[in-house]
Amino acid sequence: MIEIRIHGRGGQGAVMAGGILASALVLEGKHVIAIPSFGFERRGAPVSSFLRFDERPIRQMTNIYHPDCVLCIDPTVGRAVDIFDGIRDHAVWVQTTAKPLVELQFPAQVATVGLCDAVSIALAIFKRSITNTIMLGAFAKTTGFVSLDALRQAVQKSDFRDAGLRQNMEALECGYNETTVHPIERKAAA
Repeated sequence: MIEIRIHGRGGQGAVMAGGILASALVLEGKHVIAIPSFGFERRGAPVSSFLRFDERPIRQMTNIYHPDCVLCIDPTVGRAVDIFDGIRDHAVWVQTTAKPLVELQFPAQVATVGLCDAVSIALAIFKRSITNTIMLGAFAKTTGFVSLDALRQAVQKSDFRDAGLRQNMEALECGYNETTVHPIERKAAA
C-alpha cells in the first residue's frame, strides 16, 4: 500500500487534487481511499489531504501519519507545518518551488525529490497561484505511481468548465513537463 499526504493552503485545491488523483488511480484499476481534512477552512490556512492506494481492497480509513510520499502544492506551507512529520524511509517529496535543490532542506528519509515552479506556471495560465493540477503533473512525473493519461481523463471528468478545463489540462501538462526529478544519494555515516 502507498500512502500520500498532500499539503497546501486553503483555496489552492489540495482536497480537489486528492480527489482527482484518486479518480486517476481508480481508472488504472487501483483500490483507493481519499481522506480530505478540513481544519479552519479559511483561505490561506494550512490544509492537508490524505490518499492511500493498493492493488487490493483497503480497509484502513485513518489519516496518514507515515506517508511514502509528500506532495506540497504551496511553497510556503512548510514554514507553518512540518510537512515531513512521520515520513517513511525512501520517501518521495514533490514540492512547488522556484528554488534549486541545493537551497532546500529535507530529512534523510527522502530518496527522491520532484521540483516544479508551479506558482510561476499558475500565474501564466490562471493569473493566480492555484497550483493543484500543475502539481498533479509533477507528482506523476516524479513518482510514476499514476500515468499522465489517467490524470488527463480524471481532470476531464472533474467539475472544470470549458475554459477552466482547457486551462487545467494545460496546467497538468506543464507540471509534468517542467518538473525536475532528483534521486538523492545519501552517504553512509562513518
